[in-house]
Amino acid sequence: MDAKHGNLSINSENIFPIIKKWLYSDHDIFVRELVSNGCDAITKLKKLEVMGEYSFPENYKPEIQVIVNPDEKTLKFIDNGIGMTADEVEKYITQIAFSGATQFLEKYKDKTTDDQIIGHFGLGFYSAFMVADEVHIDSLSYMEGAAPVHWSCDGGTEYDIQEGNKNTVGTEITLFLNEDCLEFANEYRMREVLEKYCSFMPVPIFLSKANTPQEYETIDESELKDDDVIVERIHEDAKTEEKENDKGEKEIVEVSPAKDKVKINKRPVSISDTHPLWMKHPNECTDEEYKEFYHKVFMDYKEPLFWIHLNMDYPFNLKGILYFPKINTEYDSIEGTIKLYNNQVFIADNIKEVIPEFLMLLKGVIDCPDLPLNVSRSALQNDGFVKKISEYISKKVAEKLIGMCKTDRESYEKYWDDISPFIKFGCIKDSKFAEKMSDYILFKNIDGKYLTLKDCIEENKKAETPETEEKKPEETPEETPEEGKTEEEEPEEKEPEKTTIFYVTDEVQQSQYINMFKEAGKDAVILKHNIDSPFISSLEQKHQDIRFMRIDADVTEEMKGEGTADEDTVKALTELFRKNLNKDKLEVHVENLKNDNVAAMITLSEESRRMQDMMKMYNMYGMNADMFEDQETLVLNANHPLVKYLAENKDSENVPVICEQLYDLAMISHKQLSPEEMTKFVQRSNKILIMLTK
Repeated sequence: MDAKHGNLSINSENIFPIIKKWLYSDHDIFVRELVSNGCDAITKLKKLEVMGEYSFPENYKPEIQVIVNPDEKTLKFIDNGIGMTADEVEKYITQIAFSGATQFLEKYKDKTTDDQIIGHFGLGFYSAFMVADEVHIDSLSYMEGAAPVHWSCDGGTEYDIQEGNKNTVGTEITLFLNEDCLEFANEYRMREVLEKYCSFMPVPIFLSKANTPQEYETIDESELKDDDVIVERIHEDAKTEEKENDKGEKEIVEVSPAKDKVKINKRPVSISDTHPLWMKHPNECTDEEYKEFYHKVFMDYKEPLFWIHLNMDYPFNLKGILYFPKINTEYDSIEGTIKLYNNQVFIADNIKEVIPEFLMLLKGVIDCPDLPLNVSRSALQNDGFVKKISEYISKKVAEKLIGMCKTDRESYEKYWDDISPFIKFGCIKDSKFAEKMSDYILFKNIDGKYLTLKDCIEENKKAETPETEEKKPEETPEETPEEGKTEEEEPEEKEPEKTTIFYVTDEVQQSQYINMFKEAGKDAVILKHNIDSPFISSLEQKHQDIRFMRIDADVTEEMKGEGTADEDTVKALTELFRKNLNKDKLEVHVENLKNDNVAAMITLSEESRRMQDMMKMYNMYGMNADMFEDQETLVLNANHPLVKYLAENKDSENVPVICEQLYDLAMISHKQLSPEEMTKFVQRSNKILIMLTK
C-alpha cells in the first residue's frame, strides 16, 4: 500500500445534530449564549468607537432586547452592537466553531485593552437549535453603506441568505420554538432564565412580551428624564383642610402643596446589574451595599457575619466576594453556594476545581475571565492555572481571618462559634491553610473564655503539676556505664509525656462532670459540632505531644479523695450491680470521690467512644455501635450514702431498684437513654416516689 498524507474532514451532517443535542447539558443555557453574543457585539462597537473607527448616533444606549411572543411561538434577541455584513454572516455563522470574537481580539489586540469579549469558541449561536425548529438572523453592519442581510436555517445543513430590511445597526435573532420548548415563549419563564444566567451581564437587558398594551406611570415633574416619553402633564392643586388652631378658632390649613406631575410611558427595568458589587474596589463599597447584595443574590434573610472582597489583577484577573453566613443551630444546612462568573457571565455553582472544597460551605461570587473553560463554558479544562486560583482564594481567606484575629479579637471571638466549622473543615482538607491558621484556631472553655491551642496546652500543664515534681531530687553527675555494658544496651528513651486536653460535647448532659472538673480546678474546652471529632484527630496527628479526651473518659486524680475502697467492698458491689442490672461483663470501679453529692458516674475510654462515633457516622458494614456498650465503666463513690447502703445491705428488697436507678442516673449524664430505657426509668422513678409516701 502506498504511503499517503491528507487532511481530516468533518461531515457537518453528522456533527450538527451532536452540537444541537449534546454540546450543552442544560437546554435553557441557549439564553446565556445568545445574550453573550449580543454583549460581545456591543463591546466590539465600543472598541471601534474608542479607536475612532465609528461614531455613535445621538442618544445611543447599548442594550439587548429579549421579546417573547407566545402567540407566534417565537423568541427574539435584539442587540444594537456591531452588526454583520453578508460576508461576515457566511464566515461567522456558517463556519461552525469559527469565532468572530477571537478574530476580533487578534485584530485589535494592540490597540485597546478596555472591556472584555465573552465569546471564544464560535459555537454559542448553535445552542439556539436545541429549542428552535428554525432560526432567522437579521443584521445591519456598522460599516458605512452596508446592506442589511437576512439569514435563515431550519436546523439542517442548508441555509438561505439574502438582502434584508433591517434599518438600524445591530443584529436581531428570531427563534421559532419547537413544540417541546414553548415554555421559553412564556414571559415569566424567560425572566427566570435571564435572572439565572444574565443578572450581571455588562450590558442592560430588557424583557418584554409582544403585542402587550403600553403601560404608564406617573412621576413628579422634577424626576423627568430626557428620554422619558411624555403622555400627559398633570397639575394637582394644593389640598386644604379646616382645622382648629391653639386659640380654638377654625382656619383653613394647607395639608398638601400644589404639584406638577407627568404621565409617561412606563420605564423599562433592566434585568442585569451592569456594575455588580464585586467589580468595584473594596474601598468604594459600604457595609449596607455588601448586605443588600447578599440578600439579593442568595435570597437569605439572615445577615452575613462578615465578608472577604477578592480583588486581584496579577498574575491573573480575579474578583469576587465571599460571605461567611450565620448558622443558627448545628442542624442548619451549612451547604453554601459559590457562583462562578466569567466576564460577568454566569458559568455554574460550586465548581470544585476553582473553589477549595471547604469554602463551598460559604456563599459568594467569583469572577475570573482567565478561567480555561471548555467549549460549552459549563466546565473547566484541566489546567495547573486553575489550581493556582484555588490556592490564591484559600490564601486570601486565611489572611482575612488572621488579620481579624490580630486586629479585632473581640469580633473574631464573637463570630468564632459560627465560623469554626468552616475553618476546621479547611484545616482538615488543606494542609497549607491549616499551617497558616494553626495559631488562630480558638477553643471556648467551660468558663466561656476563648483560648488558642497553645493557651490550652499551657493551662493544662499548670493543672498537671504533680507533687512528685516538687520533690524531684537534685540532678547527679552523669554516671559512667557499668562495666560490661555498652551504650546500645541502655534502655530505650521513653515517649515524651502527652498533654491531655479535656473537652465537652454537651454542656447540659455532661454538667455533672463539668462541675466536678471546676471543683478540681481543671479546665475543659467545648467541642460540640460534628466536624470536631475528625478535627481533633487531625490535630493529634500533627501535634504528637497532645491528646484530646472527653470529660467523661476517666476519673482524674484531682477528683479522688484519700484512700481506696477495700477489695471486699469492690467485689461485693461489682457482683451486686452485675446481678441486678443483668450485665455480666459490666466493669465497676469504686473510688473515694471528693464530691460527696455524686453517687455514680459512667466513663468510657476515648478510643472506644471514637470508634463508636466512627461506626455511627459511616454505619460500618452494618455493625452495631452498641457492641461497645460493655466497655463503659460504672464508677461508684464509696463516700456516698446510697453506695454505703448497698455495700452494707446487700439483701434488702430495695437494692435492685436502687442499683437500676443509680446506673440510669449515671448514664443520663453520659449519653441519651434509649426509648425503652427512658420508659423504664420514668416508671421506676414514679415507683420510688410512691415508696417515699408510705
